[in-house]
Formats: sequence, C-alpha cells, structure tokens
Amino acid sequence: MSEENRGSLRIPAHIAIIMDGNGRWARRRGMPRTFGHSQGAKVVEEILEDADHLGVKYLTVYAFSTENWSRPQAEVKALMNLLRRYMKSSLAKCTKNNVRVRVIGDKSMLDKDLQDAIEDLERNTASNTGIGFQIAINYGGRDEILRAVRRAAAQGLLSDPEKIDESVLEGCLDTAGIPDPDLLIRTCGEQRISNFLLWQLAYSEMYFTDKAWPEFDHEELLKAIDAYNHRERRYGGLTD
Repeated sequence: MSEENRGSLRIPAHIAIIMDGNGRWARRRGMPRTFGHSQGAKVVEEILEDADHLGVKYLTVYAFSTENWSRPQAEVKALMNLLRRYMKSSLAKCTKNNVRVRVIGDKSMLDKDLQDAIEDLERNTASNTGIGFQIAINYGGRDEILRAVRRAAAQGLLSDPEKIDESVLEGCLDTAGIPDPDLLIRTCGEQRISNFLLWQLAYSEMYFTDKAWPEFDHEELLKAIDAYNHRERRYGGLTD
C-alpha cells in the first residue's frame, strides 16, 4: 500500500482480533505449539503499538476462551504461564506507552496469583489516557451475556420488564463503557466468530486472512483497515 493511500485511510475506533493459528504455525516449522503461542504474544505487543500509532482507540484480543480449557493440560498450563509473564511484563510497557488495560472474561476461574497480576495491571493503568487494550481471558460470548443478566438481576435492574432495554444489559457486560468493535479481524483462514463478543459484534465489519497470527504484521493490519474502508456500514438501514 502506498504512503498516499495509507494517509487517506479511515481508522476504525475499535478493532477486535481473534488470534488464530499459533499452534498450526509452530507445527509447520517442526516446533511445539507452545512456541507458536510465545511468538503470538510478541505479535500482540507489536500490533498494539501499531494500532496506537495509527489512531485506533480500542483494541480487543481473544487470548483464551472458555472452551480452551478442553485443550491438553500441558498446553493450558503453558498458556497460563505465558499470560502470567505477560501481565507482569506489560505493566512497565503500558505505563510508558499510556495504555489502559482491561481483562474481560470470568476471572474467578483463574489461579489467584494470575487474578492478582491482572488486578495490579488494571489498577495501575486505569488512569492512562491512551489506547484501551482489552484482553479476553476465560472469555465466552454466551458466558458474558449470562453473567451480565445475573449482574443485572442482582442489581434489581430486571424487576420492571418495561424498563429493560439494550442499555441495561450493555451496562452489565464486561465491555461496559467501551464502544462496539468497528472491525473484527480473524487470522489463519477460519471464518467464524467462535463465541467472541456475540453482543458487541452485531454490526461489526469482518476481515479474514489466511495468515496465521505469528505472521500477522503492520502491512496485514493496514490491509484489514483498507478493506474496512471499502465497506458501506448501514446498520440495517438504507443509504439512498
């Protein structure tokens, strides 16, 4: 893409990414799946920086789903250890780069030390004013909606059916206060949303690439944003 075309791109305010293909990328190179996850974590940092420089206001990544617990125990353990290291190493970087971090998903199932690391990272970056970075851990879209309904019920928000509207439920979602994604990117050739942000993706544009996540780079991000620029977003209405 030429520099002229890059300068004319309309940048999505919020990009969500399903980071698929770490394990397959590693296997193709004769390496263990855990190697792919480690490489994928490095790409997360690079894309977060790229998105911030481009003017993206929010970036949300799917790191570990509620279904991922069914993977081999050794891989789950390796992923949890990778997340531990990432939470601890991210504090200095996010503070320096003015990144605000929020972890979405059911954190109650995570080990206490990981919960503590997440809480520490969220608390220490809460006042940052730069890009909002959401990391989905033990996250499932259906689970989020169920938890939101329970939260709304516990707060007495469902007692009067006539007063229940979208804003009631949105205010109880993990992403409360964050605009819905404008663009969803999924890597490694799959074309489904896999229980990710079911409520929030209602009118998001979607971009699918055959590149595995460890191969995803700045140029591929620009391609996704360029494709987004060629979409006509009507939100169910008509333009003429």
